[in-house]
Amino acid sequence: MDTLSGWFAALGSLTPLLDWSGLPLDLASLAVLAAGLGWASGLRLYALVFVLGAMGRWGGVHLPGGLEVLTHPWVLGLSGLMLFTEFFADKLPWLDSLWDALHTFIRIPAGAALAAGVMGDQGAALQLAGALLGGSLAAGTHFAKATARAALNTSPEPVSNVLASFGEDGIFIGGLWLMFNNPLWFAFGLVVFVLCAIVLIVLLWRFLKRIFRPRPRPTAV
Repeated sequence: MDTLSGWFAALGSLTPLLDWSGLPLDLASLAVLAAGLGWASGLRLYALVFVLGAMGRWGGVHLPGGLEVLTHPWVLGLSGLMLFTEFFADKLPWLDSLWDALHTFIRIPAGAALAAGVMGDQGAALQLAGALLGGSLAAGTHFAKATARAALNTSPEPVSNVLASFGEDGIFIGGLWLMFNNPLWFAFGLVVFVLCAIVLIVLLWRFLKRIFRPRPRPTAV
């Protein structure tokens, strides 16, 4: 336990965006954090909840607004269990798409709730704005991920699913590191990601429509 606490304490010392003890946070920093949590919710919700809760409980990080609830042992235990489950379910062909379909009703509202929690001390209007921002980004990330996985599942080999899953893990870890250490660059990257996600969703949706479109029956001569 001492090793785990020390690791999270070291991680917390590398996260100026989340280290609010004695530091006034401006609205721009909170907005970037709310946007980042919405984005990450659409990609790796359970990993996000577990990491934030662990940093708040063992890393000496003061979570803003209503996010302190993430440090509760029940939340940590359940998010850790679901993180373990998702790690494997996300790498199996077709099961990953079924998992994504079910989580359409979980990731998006969770992203909105986490982003609203960031604004918990800023009043109802900013909480609502945070929820709309976080929910929208969670939806965009989720649908880009789900559409890409559905396109990959048209291929019979499972290697692409595993590589895609590990790639998403890398994007998630890199995105969190950038958000905690350089919020300005993260905000710029998030804008680029959103634009690319929109293009990707449109192109992959057209591809899937061509794949699953019923073929016309041959006319009798």
